[in-house]
Amino acid sequence: MSKVEAFLTKEEEQEIISAIRVAEKNTSGEIRVHIEATSDKDPYERSLEVFYLLKMDNTKDANAVLIYVAVNDQKFVIYGDKGINKVVPKDFWNSTKDVMQSHFKNGNFKQGIVDGILKAGEELQAHFPWQIDDENELSNEISKG
Repeated sequence: MSKVEAFLTKEEEQEIISAIRVAEKNTSGEIRVHIEATSDKDPYERSLEVFYLLKMDNTKDANAVLIYVAVNDQKFVIYGDKGINKVVPKDFWNSTKDVMQSHFKNGNFKQGIVDGILKAGEELQAHFPWQIDDENELSNEISKG
């Protein structure tokens, strides 16, 4: 079993997917999680690449968020699309990153990701509230590399 497959149990993956559904219920924003073992690239550069590979740049309001985790590298990135970055303060994702990091330091990866998703959803809700015509534009499934 690879490190990526061993990183989360099936039950933990389902809890993460449920958290995405909860977070997206009150916002038009889209949240995805991508997990891979390692990358030769800088984590930020790789998260950007994954963002485009998953076609996350195609949302109506450019308000998708990717939580990228490189397991072996012990790195993660929260990447928000340009629609988000246009309207939020520069340190917008720091509180979300801090919540995740505190869990990760204790080896509680699932809870870190879940809390990061829910916090991102709260942050998105303030700037991109759910509208009656909103539809889920991106899969809630965890992608793996």
